[in-house]
Amino acid sequence: MLREYQQRALDMLFEYFQNHENHPCLVLPTGAGKSHIIAEFCKLVVMAYPDQRILMLTHVKELIEQNAEKMRQHWPDAPLGVYSAGLRQRDAGQSITFAGIQSVAKKVDLLGLVDIVIIDEAHRINHTADGHYRRLIAQLTAKTPDLKVIGLTATPYRLGHGYITDAPALFTDLLEPIGVMDLVKQGYLAPLRSLATATQFDLAGVKKKGGEYVEADLDAAVNKEALNKSVAEEIVEKAYQRQSWLVFCVGVSHAFAMRDALREKDVIAETIVGTTPAKEREEIIRAFKAGEIRALTNANVLTTGFDAPNVDVIACCRPTLSTSLYVQMLGRGTRLKDNTDDCLVLDFAGLTYTHGFFDDPVVKRPKKTEGGEAPVKACPVCHTLCHTAVRECPKCGFKFPPPKPADLELKIAPVMSDEAAINREMKVASWRWDIHNNGQDMLRVRYYPASYTDPIVTEYFTVWHGGAASYRAWERLTKILGALGISTGHNGDQVYEALQIAPAPTSITYRQEGRFFRVVDRQWAQGRAF
Repeated sequence: MLREYQQRALDMLFEYFQNHENHPCLVLPTGAGKSHIIAEFCKLVVMAYPDQRILMLTHVKELIEQNAEKMRQHWPDAPLGVYSAGLRQRDAGQSITFAGIQSVAKKVDLLGLVDIVIIDEAHRINHTADGHYRRLIAQLTAKTPDLKVIGLTATPYRLGHGYITDAPALFTDLLEPIGVMDLVKQGYLAPLRSLATATQFDLAGVKKKGGEYVEADLDAAVNKEALNKSVAEEIVEKAYQRQSWLVFCVGVSHAFAMRDALREKDVIAETIVGTTPAKEREEIIRAFKAGEIRALTNANVLTTGFDAPNVDVIACCRPTLSTSLYVQMLGRGTRLKDNTDDCLVLDFAGLTYTHGFFDDPVVKRPKKTEGGEAPVKACPVCHTLCHTAVRECPKCGFKFPPPKPADLELKIAPVMSDEAAINREMKVASWRWDIHNNGQDMLRVRYYPASYTDPIVTEYFTVWHGGAASYRAWERLTKILGALGISTGHNGDQVYEALQIAPAPTSITYRQEGRFFRVVDRQWAQGRAF
């Protein structure tokens, strides 16, 4: 029995082919159950038209195996064959063939006449007429001119190109029956939640090639003993109550180094890389899913075809400029879990800052020579949007800090759109006031959480700035002072001295806005101050 949105996806496919002759791509988030949709599609097509031949392609044996198994579960008597060197199966004589692209790329004659090609992880197909997929499709089309091609992906975009429907492209239309947030709200996916990390990577000097970081340079910048220890310490500190940690690393040596750093913190950790022998890999994954291994580090191998539902921590230690890779990595944490309601994302690589929300990422298209919107930034005091070159807010006078090297900025942002929009409550253990200089003195307070799973929330009061900035700061301060029974007048120095010894609120309600926090409510045992 298909879920409502799965039936809608099926209806969209059939309706599309009734009205179009092009190639659509079905966009479904990781964990939406696309294999069930395709199984039902294949069943309906073959039962209605027994002479139809369907070829389903993908690039890794795990996906071939998973998709074929779901097909058998859905339709036990399916006329199904598997052609995959990795699985040691070579049956291409059935109505439905599940195959690895590497195994059949040069075997067009063996495949015979094919009516429908379905491609899983379709974002991997070249946008130009090159590569295994495009050449095979061209050869199959020469034999069957009305060949239909259906793509499947959670990430319908390619690094350096934009959307997979942007010309030149194989696919012409995207069919999107449901989005990530709707699946979360309906209880089919687990939400992702983020915590800011103190450890960040300095990528100054890391070269780029083909729109992505050069791996050797990236490894040299990230894979350092002190950094690895710092990252491991933060993972243990912030995720100690969670059970199943997946760590994405830059390369092989980094993956093993992070494993060793976690082991030094008494964490049971293992590593999987591309050269891990098949039997060893299977045993590690079995132990990880069974909870016998707490942390699993990897390099470029667990982004697709890996399904471990109880992953409740994703540690991103692998900077990337690929939005697709970013979404694929975080997608490993959205399965429903037995041990918790969500998955914690620790973004050491600044991916959320670079790519935006997991459920609504920023897809970069090739730059145009002219036009476009001017880059902007938000004032943290009055939230006015200013050009990035402006050093002082034209509305309230807030002085922006001097520009830092881009790769040294704090690159943490909310991981999902609802996380940025909602208010969150935090129990407070203590607070600390100081005078912060940002070109001009301002009061700063840090609220320290009672739980390690909450962030340290920082709030600023521009009492010495003058004008509207001072007025708004005193509005908020007056409410705090009133709740504490402190009377000092509008004297910043006296307020600072009084707050140094004042009791912290028992809880605060805050929301994250970009890289800053807005405190919307403070609660003391004897009262509250908004």
